[in-house]
Amino acid sequence: MNIILLGPPGAGKGTQAKILVDGRGMVQLSTGDMLRAAKSSGTDMGNKVAAVMEAGQLVTDEIVIGLIAEKLDGEASGGFIFDGFPRTLAQADALGALLVSKGASLDHVIEMQVDDQALVDRITSRSTCGSCGEGYNDISKPIPANGICSKCNGSDFQRRSDDNEDSLKNRLMAYYKETSPLIGYYYAKEVLTSVDGLADIDEVESSISSALG
Repeated sequence: MNIILLGPPGAGKGTQAKILVDGRGMVQLSTGDMLRAAKSSGTDMGNKVAAVMEAGQLVTDEIVIGLIAEKLDGEASGGFIFDGFPRTLAQADALGALLVSKGASLDHVIEMQVDDQALVDRITSRSTCGSCGEGYNDISKPIPANGICSKCNGSDFQRRSDDNEDSLKNRLMAYYKETSPLIGYYYAKEVLTSVDGLADIDEVESSISSALG
């Protein structure tokens, strides 16, 4: 089973992807992770990625599709989760063509719907344990009163520098301009299911599980 988790920054795609990886044996294909790994791999594709990134240029869709093609040739008992790709209609077309060429299909696209202001409130309130990466939120899951991470007993909590209202609004604008057209695109292909991305993590997990079957 191959799926896309679709939604604006902060909608919880990464959290739900990890649950699917742990529970279903799926492989998460993160564009950012793949580019970083390729850059230091020393392969022909990796050298191409490194040259582009070191020149301060944007990595082309062709390169990203090439990296994804390599990953699709690997083992994934539960299928693949596409994370951070596609972001545009052109990329969606390219991914579709790639899957067809591999004799594979895109089985589900899960749209994680959110209210913009509620999303801003959520993101500007979040922090992460610097030791283990456990996430916390001032509103829904505050840092324990003793200042100790409940998962690893660490005490170094961090906030992303871009988790502020102005930065988030710019990221949302980019999402609505470039990526939100994919909602209609995949609806027309009859693979889209929408879930409430602002529900409790367990509720979102249950909704996604029901959609995937």
